[in-house]
Amino acid sequence: GPARHTWEVRIGGESSFVGFLNLVALNQPHSGNMMGLDMADRMCYEQAKAMGLAPNYRAFMSSHKQDLVHVVYPGFRDSLPVTNLRGDVIFRNWQSIFIGNGGPVNPRIPIYSFDGRDVLADPFWPKKSIWHGSSSRGLRVVDKHCETWHADDFSVMGQSSSLTSRLLLGQQTRSCSTEFITKPNLDVVNFKDSLRT
Repeated sequence: GPARHTWEVRIGGESSFVGFLNLVALNQPHSGNMMGLDMADRMCYEQAKAMGLAPNYRAFMSSHKQDLVHVVYPGFRDSLPVTNLRGDVIFRNWQSIFIGNGGPVNPRIPIYSFDGRDVLADPFWPKKSIWHGSSSRGLRVVDKHCETWHADDFSVMGQSSSLTSRLLLGQQTRSCSTEFITKPNLDVVNFKDSLRT
C-alpha cells in the first residue's frame, strides 16, 4: 500500500490533572492516499498500541468532515503543552499552533516516530514535509485534502508543510503522489484513560 507517515497527539498525565499532548510521527512516510481519515486515525492507534503507549492517537489532519484545530477537546486546547515523544515542549499549548503564523517549531527539538527515530535527521524520510490539509488557523482547505485522503494521483493536490522551513502548518500545495515524512497525524488520547492513579 502507499507509504504513510503521521503525527499524533495524545493527552497523558501521571497522578494529577497535569498533562500534555504528544506530537508523534508514524513509522513510515505516506502519500496523500491514506485510505481516508479513519484509516489514518487507525494507523495512529495501532502504532501507539504496538509501542505500549495509550492508543488514543488521532491524525494531525483536516478533511472534508474535520477541522484540525478542533481535534483536541476544548478544555485542553489552552491548558496542556504539546510535546515530542520524550517530553520536550514543542508548543506552549494546542491553540498556539493555530494563531496564523504557520506554527513555528524549534529546529533543535526533534520530532520522533513511534519507534523512536528523529524524522528530521533520519534518511528514511527523504522529504521533510507533512500533510495537513489545513489553513494556518487549522481549518480545512477545500479541495486540498487529496480527495479526503484517498488519492495519490499526480494531478490531485493536498495542503502540506515543509518542516525544513521550521513550520508545522506552512501553506504549500503539493501533488498527492508525493510521499512525505509524516503526515501530521495528530493524535488525541482520552484524558481520563491517560491518568495513572
